Amino acid sequence: MRPVILSLLCVVATLVGPAAARASQLWSERPAGTLPAGFTPPGSLAPLIKQLTPAVVNISTTQVVRRQVTMPGIDPRDPLNQFFGQYLGGRRTLEQRLHCLGSGFIINDRGLVVTNNHVIDGASKITVKLADGREFDAKVLGSDPKVDVALLQLQGDVKNLPVLYLGNSDKAEVGDWVIAIGNPFGLDHTVSHGIISAKERIIGAGPYDDFIQTDAPINPGNSGGPLFNVHGEVVGVNTAILSPNGKGSVGIGFAVPVNMVKDELPTLEKNGHMVRGWLGVSIQDLTPELARSLNVTQTHGAVVNDVFPGSPADKGGMKPGDVVVDFNGRHVDNFYELLRAVAGVKPGARVKVKVVRDVKPLSLSVLVAARPDDGEPVSSDTSSGDRLGIKVEPVSPALAQRVGVKAGEGVAVAAVAADGPAYAAGVRPGDVILEVNRHAVRSPEAYVGAVSHAKAGELVLLRVQRQGSALYIAVRAG
Repeated sequence: MRPVILSLLCVVATLVGPAAARASQLWSERPAGTLPAGFTPPGSLAPLIKQLTPAVVNISTTQVVRRQVTMPGIDPRDPLNQFFGQYLGGRRTLEQRLHCLGSGFIINDRGLVVTNNHVIDGASKITVKLADGREFDAKVLGSDPKVDVALLQLQGDVKNLPVLYLGNSDKAEVGDWVIAIGNPFGLDHTVSHGIISAKERIIGAGPYDDFIQTDAPINPGNSGGPLFNVHGEVVGVNTAILSPNGKGSVGIGFAVPVNMVKDELPTLEKNGHMVRGWLGVSIQDLTPELARSLNVTQTHGAVVNDVFPGSPADKGGMKPGDVVVDFNGRHVDNFYELLRAVAGVKPGARVKVKVVRDVKPLSLSVLVAARPDDGEPVSSDTSSGDRLGIKVEPVSPALAQRVGVKAGEGVAVAAVAADGPAYAAGVRPGDVILEVNRHAVRSPEAYVGAVSHAKAGELVLLRVQRQGSALYIAVRAG
C-alpha cells in the first residue's frame, strides 16, 4: 500500500504547478471571503438552546403491573384452574414495577407541565427532573388519550421555574426549521434539528389526528418533549415515530400541533378530561363516485351516512346524503376536518352547518351536544356495589357505532378506578361489557346485579367489545 500512497502524493504535488492553472479552467471557485448576494450564513443555535433547555424536563414514571401466571403441573385451560388454582398453588398473581422515561416542558411559573398521555398513563408515581438538578413529584391534572396530551402539576416548592413560550402552529410552514429537545433513551436534554416535512398528517393514532411531520430525529424518550421554531417558541409536542424497522429507532417524527394543545389546556386543568362537541352523525369523505351518485357538483366535503335518532343533527334537520361543506364558518374538505371542527365546539353552542342536498345548498342551525362516548376520566368514583372498580352507563348510539355493537347490547364503561382490579386487568373507559361470567348484560342494573354476587378474591370473567373486536378479561373482585 505504501507505493500507492506515495504516487498519490506525487500527483498532488504535480498539480500545484502549471497544470493546476490549466485544470482550474474546468470549473469556477468563489474568491476567498465572498458570499452569494443577500445571503447570510446561519449562526450557531447554541445561544437559543441555552435559553430553552432549562424548561425542558425529564419525566420518569413507576407503574405497578399485576398479572396472573400459571404454575407448572396444572392445565391452564382447565376452568377449575381459574377458580381453585389459587388454593392449589396453580395460579398466582405476580406484581411487577415498570419504570419508564419521557419528556415534558414547563408552561408557567405555577409548575404546570405538558407531556404526552402515554408517558404517564397508568403511572402510580411521577417524578419530574429539571436541567438544574431539582426533582419534583407530579400529579396529573388532566389527560386526553385521544389527542395524547396530559397536563401535570409539580408538587412542593415550585419557585423560580424556567418557562417556555407557546407559539402559533397554524403559522408554521413546511420547510421551517425546527428543534427538538428531550430525553431519548434516557440521555438528558438531547438536541436535534430538522425541518417541518408536512402538516395535517393522519397516521391512525386517534380520531383527531392532525400531526406535524418532521425529519428532526425523534427517538423513544422524546415523547412529550417540545418541538421549537427558530424563535424559541413551542410549535408542537413530540408524540410518535414511524420507524422503518418497527423497533422505534430513528424514523419519521410526528408532533401534536401546539394550537390543538392550547385549545385543550383550560379544559384539562378545570375538568381533568375533555368534553367535546357532538352532532350524532356517521360521515365519510366525498369521492367523485359518491358525488355523481348523490347528484352534486361539489369536489369537497363530508358525506352524512347516517343520522342518529334524537341527536343534535336529527333535531337540526340534517339528513343522510347531505354533503357538509362548511361548519360554523369553517370550510370542510373531508370528514377528518369536520370531526375535528365539531369536537372543538363547546357543548351547548348553536352553530351554522352548510350542506348540499340534491344539488341545493342549505343552511341549518344545530345545537351541539356533549360527545357521549368521551365518558369520564379514570378515577376512584365507581358504581355503588361494584367490586371491580368500574362505573357503567347505557351504550350511546355513537359508541355502539364506533365499537361495533347492536342497539341494546352491553353496557358502556364510563370510568375505571385507577387503583381497582379492573384497571390492573386492562379494562378501560370506552369499552363495552357484553357479558359477565358468560351471561349477557344489557343494562347498568343488570351489570351491577351480576357483579354484586362476586366474592372478594373471586375471578369475574368479562367479555368486552373494543375497537370492533371482542376479548375476554378476567378480573379478580376486590
